[in-house]
Amino acid sequence: MRIVKSAATMQRLAKSWARAGVRIGFVPTMGYLHAGHLSLVRRARRLVGKSGKVVVSIYVNPTQFGPEEDFSRYPRDFARDAKLCRNEGVDVIFAPSNDEIYPRNTESDFSTHVVEEQLSRGMEGASRPTHFRGVTTIVAKLFNIVLPSVAIFGAKDYQQAAVVKRMVRDLNFPLKIDVAPIFREPDGLAMSSRNKYLEGDLRKQAVVLSRAVQKVQAAVRRSSRPLQSAKVKGDLKQFIERESAARLDYVEFFDPHTLVPLSNVGRGAHMALAVFIGKTRLIDNGPL
Repeated sequence: MRIVKSAATMQRLAKSWARAGVRIGFVPTMGYLHAGHLSLVRRARRLVGKSGKVVVSIYVNPTQFGPEEDFSRYPRDFARDAKLCRNEGVDVIFAPSNDEIYPRNTESDFSTHVVEEQLSRGMEGASRPTHFRGVTTIVAKLFNIVLPSVAIFGAKDYQQAAVVKRMVRDLNFPLKIDVAPIFREPDGLAMSSRNKYLEGDLRKQAVVLSRAVQKVQAAVRRSSRPLQSAKVKGDLKQFIERESAARLDYVEFFDPHTLVPLSNVGRGAHMALAVFIGKTRLIDNGPL
């Protein structure tokens, strides 16, 4: 396994693979890898085959964090991540520095960004106004550096995957976006690097996110007619705050393709929510 820190070196390597007809499977991450990430790595290997190359990026992107968010304390352990990648047969870890990604000099600062203006408006986009501009910009840069044939994202970040797919379509990036199912702990908690923040009773309380999804799924299955979105949201807020010391940030019901919010909740819709467990903000989602 090779560790590459230079964008120019990574791009030259990717171009040499492309000239040789080698497919590249790419898993972009912010590090502190868990079993969910490793499932994406294995999926990438299956998609490109033994003759292909699997690249994992490890980069905590500052531009997708808000000013009051957890960029400085986001969990990092590169030595551990590298060992996990090596064990999974990753070919290259691309681990650039901030200066490598957002170059600055005395003449001009980094001033070009990629913005998706439709799917990114609600949910995470409403709660974290600068988040998706940071996501689409860094993902576009990584695609131009790694030159993947296919990039794998996890469905836990449902809106993010939709935004990236739209960016790829609209800007004619020559690759496929593959979205893998949510990887969960045995008790249902969606795997996340931020789960590290959950200590003691907070870890038990965090299961309320997946329980909320299951609660609505069961209600939709039982009902012979669509449910009123506003009422379900109110019921869920009471459920979440009654069952834990959590605070609901948002819950939304939407069309899974357009992400347009729905006033009535029925089969075929999708739901997503964000909840603060103590100071830790977690997200989850599921089909209805």
